Amino acid sequence: MTGTPEGGLIALVTGANKGLGREIARQLGARGATVLLGARDAQRGKLAAEALAAEGLDAHPLPLDVTDPAGVADAAATIDGLYGRLDILVNNAGINGTFHGPPSAATAEQLREVYETNVFGVLTVTNAMLPLLRRSPAGRIVNMSSAVGSLTLNADLSGGFGDYNLVTYQSSKTALNALTLAYARELRDTPIKVNAANPGFTATDMNNHRGHQTVEQGAVTAVRLALLPPDGPTATSQDESGPIPW
Repeated sequence: MTGTPEGGLIALVTGANKGLGREIARQLGARGATVLLGARDAQRGKLAAEALAAEGLDAHPLPLDVTDPAGVADAAATIDGLYGRLDILVNNAGINGTFHGPPSAATAEQLREVYETNVFGVLTVTNAMLPLLRRSPAGRIVNMSSAVGSLTLNADLSGGFGDYNLVTYQSSKTALNALTLAYARELRDTPIKVNAANPGFTATDMNNHRGHQTVEQGAVTAVRLALLPPDGPTATSQDESGPIPW
Protein backbone atom coordinates (compact mmCIF):
# COMPACT_ATOMS: atom_id res chain seq x y z
CA MET A 1 0.00 0.00 0.00
CA THR A 2 1.59 3.24 -1.12
CA GLY A 3 0.37 6.80 -1.21
CA THR A 4 -3.30 7.26 -0.35
CA PRO A 5 -4.44 3.84 0.90
CA GLU A 6 -7.30 3.27 -1.54
CA GLY A 7 -8.06 0.14 -3.51
CA GLY A 8 -7.63 -3.40 -2.25
CA LEU A 9 -8.45 -2.39 1.31
CA ILE A 10 -10.40 -4.51 3.79
CA ALA A 11 -12.76 -2.35 5.85
CA LEU A 12 -15.08 -3.23 8.74
CA VAL A 13 -17.89 -0.84 9.67
CA THR A 14 -19.89 -1.69 12.79
CA GLY A 15 -23.58 -0.89 12.96
CA ALA A 16 -23.62 -0.86 9.16
CA ASN A 17 -27.03 -2.27 8.28
CA LYS A 18 -28.57 1.22 8.04
CA GLY A 19 -28.00 4.95 8.35
CA LEU A 20 -24.51 6.38 8.65
CA GLY A 21 -22.84 3.01 8.96
CA ARG A 22 -24.29 1.71 5.74
CA GLU A 23 -23.42 4.95 3.93
CA ILE A 24 -19.84 4.89 5.22
CA ALA A 25 -19.58 1.32 3.93
CA ARG A 26 -21.06 2.40 0.59
CA GLN A 27 -18.61 5.28 0.16
CA LEU A 28 -15.63 3.10 1.11
CA GLY A 29 -16.82 0.41 -1.27
CA ALA A 30 -17.18 2.98 -4.04
CA ARG A 31 -13.49 3.74 -3.55
CA GLY A 32 -12.52 0.12 -4.12
CA ALA A 33 -12.50 -1.29 -0.59
CA THR A 34 -13.92 -4.65 0.35
CA VAL A 35 -16.47 -3.65 2.97
CA LEU A 36 -17.68 -5.85 5.81
CA LEU A 37 -21.00 -4.70 7.21
CA GLY A 38 -21.07 -5.48 10.90
CA ALA A 39 -24.65 -5.85 12.11
CA ARG A 40 -26.26 -7.14 15.28
CA ASP A 41 -29.24 -8.39 13.26
CA ALA A 42 -27.79 -10.89 10.79
CA GLN A 43 -30.75 -10.69 8.40
CA ARG A 44 -30.66 -6.89 8.23
CA GLY A 45 -26.93 -7.00 7.66
CA LYS A 46 -27.41 -9.50 4.86
CA LEU A 47 -30.02 -7.34 3.15
CA ALA A 48 -27.84 -4.22 3.47
CA ALA A 49 -24.82 -6.01 2.00
CA GLU A 50 -26.91 -7.38 -0.86
CA ALA A 51 -28.15 -3.87 -1.65
CA LEU A 52 -24.59 -2.54 -1.82
CA ALA A 53 -23.45 -5.53 -3.85
CA ALA A 54 -26.26 -4.77 -6.30
CA GLU A 55 -24.56 -1.39 -6.83
CA GLY A 56 -21.42 -3.26 -7.87
CA LEU A 57 -19.60 -2.93 -4.55
CA ASP A 58 -17.61 -5.69 -2.85
CA ALA A 59 -19.81 -5.80 0.24
CA HIS A 60 -20.35 -8.65 2.70
CA PRO A 61 -22.39 -9.06 5.89
CA LEU A 62 -20.68 -9.88 9.16
CA PRO A 63 -22.79 -10.80 12.21
CA LEU A 64 -21.46 -8.58 14.98
CA ASP A 65 -22.98 -7.47 18.26
CA VAL A 66 -20.42 -5.12 19.80
CA THR A 67 -21.75 -5.88 23.30
CA ASP A 68 -21.04 -9.63 22.93
CA PRO A 69 -17.31 -10.33 23.45
CA ALA A 70 -17.57 -13.93 22.24
CA GLY A 71 -19.35 -12.80 19.08
CA VAL A 72 -16.77 -10.09 18.50
CA ALA A 73 -13.98 -12.67 18.82
CA ASP A 74 -15.79 -14.87 16.29
CA ALA A 75 -16.03 -11.93 13.88
CA ALA A 76 -12.29 -11.27 14.20
CA ALA A 77 -11.59 -14.94 13.54
CA THR A 78 -13.79 -14.82 10.45
CA ILE A 79 -11.92 -11.81 9.07
CA ASP A 80 -8.60 -13.48 9.86
CA GLY A 81 -9.62 -16.63 8.04
CA LEU A 82 -10.93 -14.82 4.97
CA TYR A 83 -8.45 -11.97 4.59
CA GLY A 84 -5.66 -12.31 7.14
CA ARG A 85 -5.69 -8.61 7.93
CA LEU A 86 -7.86 -5.53 8.39
CA ASP A 87 -6.99 -2.12 6.96
CA ILE A 88 -9.88 0.01 8.24
CA LEU A 89 -12.03 -0.23 11.35
CA VAL A 90 -14.91 2.23 11.68
CA ASN A 91 -16.49 1.98 15.12
CA ASN A 92 -19.88 3.32 14.12
CA ALA A 93 -22.35 1.29 16.21
CA GLY A 94 -23.98 3.53 18.79
CA ILE A 95 -27.20 4.15 20.68
CA ASN A 96 -28.97 7.07 22.29
CA GLY A 97 -30.39 5.06 25.16
CA THR A 98 -33.79 5.23 26.78
CA PHE A 99 -33.07 8.09 29.20
CA HIS A 100 -33.79 11.67 28.12
CA GLY A 101 -34.06 13.65 31.36
CA PRO A 102 -31.73 15.90 33.38
CA PRO A 103 -28.51 14.45 34.85
CA SER A 104 -29.96 14.52 38.37
CA ALA A 105 -32.67 12.07 37.30
CA ALA A 106 -30.34 9.55 35.62
CA THR A 107 -29.44 6.20 37.14
CA ALA A 108 -26.22 4.28 36.85
CA GLU A 109 -28.08 1.58 34.93
CA GLN A 110 -29.27 4.10 32.34
CA LEU A 111 -25.72 5.35 31.93
CA ARG A 112 -24.43 1.79 31.69
CA GLU A 113 -26.96 0.98 28.97
CA VAL A 114 -25.42 3.57 26.66
CA TYR A 115 -21.82 2.87 27.64
CA GLU A 116 -22.19 -0.84 26.84
CA THR A 117 -22.43 0.00 23.14
CA ASN A 118 -20.83 3.42 22.77
CA VAL A 119 -17.76 2.86 24.96
CA PHE A 120 -17.29 -0.73 26.13
CA GLY A 121 -18.30 -2.05 22.71
CA VAL A 122 -15.71 0.12 20.99
CA LEU A 123 -12.98 -1.12 23.31
CA THR A 124 -14.04 -4.75 22.81
CA VAL A 125 -14.11 -4.49 19.02
CA THR A 126 -10.91 -2.48 18.75
CA ASN A 127 -8.94 -4.89 20.93
CA ALA A 128 -10.23 -7.88 18.97
CA MET A 129 -9.40 -6.31 15.61
CA LEU A 130 -6.07 -4.74 16.56
CA PRO A 131 -3.94 -7.80 15.73
CA LEU A 132 -5.47 -7.75 12.24
CA LEU A 133 -4.93 -3.99 11.90
CA ARG A 134 -1.28 -4.41 12.89
CA ARG A 135 -0.86 -6.60 9.79
CA SER A 136 -1.98 -3.77 7.53
CA PRO A 137 0.69 -1.53 5.99
CA ALA A 138 -1.38 1.48 7.04
CA GLY A 139 -4.20 0.63 9.43
CA ARG A 140 -6.88 3.21 10.20
CA ILE A 141 -9.26 3.34 13.18
CA VAL A 142 -12.13 5.81 13.03
CA ASN A 143 -14.40 6.23 16.04
CA MET A 144 -17.75 7.84 15.31
CA SER A 145 -18.03 10.50 17.97
CA SER A 146 -20.06 13.69 18.19
CA ALA A 147 -19.40 17.34 18.85
CA VAL A 148 -21.78 17.02 21.82
CA GLY A 149 -19.01 15.02 23.50
CA SER A 150 -16.53 17.88 23.31
CA LEU A 151 -15.73 19.16 26.81
CA THR A 152 -14.53 22.45 25.34
CA LEU A 153 -17.76 23.09 23.47
CA ASN A 154 -19.94 21.94 26.36
CA ALA A 155 -18.11 24.23 28.79
CA ASP A 156 -19.47 27.23 26.87
CA LEU A 157 -22.86 27.44 28.58
CA SER A 158 -24.01 30.12 26.15
CA GLY A 159 -22.86 28.18 23.11
CA GLY A 160 -24.61 25.82 20.76
CA PHE A 161 -24.92 23.01 23.31
CA GLY A 162 -25.90 25.21 26.23
CA ASP A 163 -29.44 23.82 26.30
CA TYR A 164 -28.53 20.24 25.39
CA ASN A 165 -27.67 18.20 28.46
CA LEU A 166 -28.16 14.48 27.84
CA VAL A 167 -25.63 13.08 30.30
CA THR A 168 -25.86 9.46 29.16
CA TYR A 169 -25.19 10.03 25.47
CA GLN A 170 -22.93 13.07 25.75
CA SER A 171 -20.65 11.59 28.39
CA SER A 172 -20.39 8.37 26.38
CA LYS A 173 -19.01 10.35 23.45
CA THR A 174 -16.62 12.19 25.78
CA ALA A 175 -15.40 8.80 27.01
CA LEU A 176 -15.11 7.63 23.41
CA ASN A 177 -12.90 10.64 22.69
CA ALA A 178 -10.68 9.59 25.58
CA LEU A 179 -10.47 6.06 24.14
CA THR A 180 -9.49 7.54 20.79
CA LEU A 181 -6.60 9.43 22.35
CA ALA A 182 -5.53 6.43 24.42
CA TYR A 183 -5.25 4.17 21.38
CA ALA A 184 -3.52 6.90 19.38
CA ARG A 185 -0.89 7.16 22.13
CA GLU A 186 -0.37 3.41 22.24
CA LEU A 187 -0.07 3.16 18.46
CA ARG A 188 1.84 6.36 17.74
CA ASP A 189 5.00 4.46 16.73
CA THR A 190 3.10 2.28 14.25
CA PRO A 191 1.53 3.08 10.86
CA ILE A 192 -1.93 2.90 12.46
CA LYS A 193 -3.77 6.21 12.78
CA VAL A 194 -6.63 6.68 15.24
CA ASN A 195 -9.08 9.56 14.95
CA ALA A 196 -12.61 10.55 15.94
CA ALA A 197 -15.13 11.58 13.28
CA ASN A 198 -17.95 13.98 14.03
CA PRO A 199 -20.65 13.60 11.37
CA GLY A 200 -22.72 16.62 12.36
CA PHE A 201 -26.47 16.64 12.92
CA THR A 202 -27.34 13.93 10.42
CA ALA A 203 -30.83 12.59 9.78
CA THR A 204 -30.87 9.02 11.15
CA ASP A 205 -33.15 6.75 13.13
CA MET A 206 -31.29 7.79 16.28
CA ASN A 207 -32.70 11.34 16.11
CA ASN A 208 -35.96 10.44 14.35
CA HIS A 209 -34.50 11.93 11.17
CA ARG A 210 -34.51 15.45 12.58
CA GLY A 211 -30.93 16.12 11.44
CA HIS A 212 -30.37 18.72 8.76
CA GLN A 213 -27.66 16.73 6.97
CA THR A 214 -28.09 13.67 4.78
CA VAL A 215 -26.25 10.44 5.55
CA GLU A 216 -24.22 11.07 2.40
CA GLN A 217 -22.96 14.32 3.95
CA GLY A 218 -22.55 12.83 7.41
CA ALA A 219 -20.35 9.99 6.17
CA VAL A 220 -17.77 12.22 4.48
CA THR A 221 -15.56 12.88 7.51
CA ALA A 222 -15.36 9.23 8.53
CA VAL A 223 -14.46 8.16 5.01
CA ARG A 224 -11.79 10.85 4.75
CA LEU A 225 -10.21 9.73 8.03
CA ALA A 226 -10.43 6.07 7.00
CA LEU A 227 -8.43 6.85 3.85
CA LEU A 228 -5.79 9.14 5.32
CA PRO A 229 -2.44 9.12 3.52
CA PRO A 230 0.71 8.09 5.40
CA ASP A 231 1.40 11.69 6.45
CA GLY A 232 -2.14 12.21 7.74
CA PRO A 233 -2.92 13.09 11.36
CA THR A 234 -3.61 10.86 14.33
CA ALA A 235 -5.16 11.68 17.73
CA THR A 236 -7.56 14.25 16.29
CA SER A 237 -11.28 14.87 16.47
CA GLN A 238 -12.61 16.18 13.16
CA ASP A 239 -15.74 17.26 11.35
CA GLU A 240 -16.19 18.15 7.67
CA SER A 241 -14.15 21.34 8.14
CA GLY A 242 -11.21 19.78 9.97
CA PRO A 243 -10.14 19.43 13.63
CA ILE A 244 -12.51 20.42 16.43
CA PRO A 245 -11.64 20.82 20.14
CA TRP A 246 -11.75 17.85 22.47
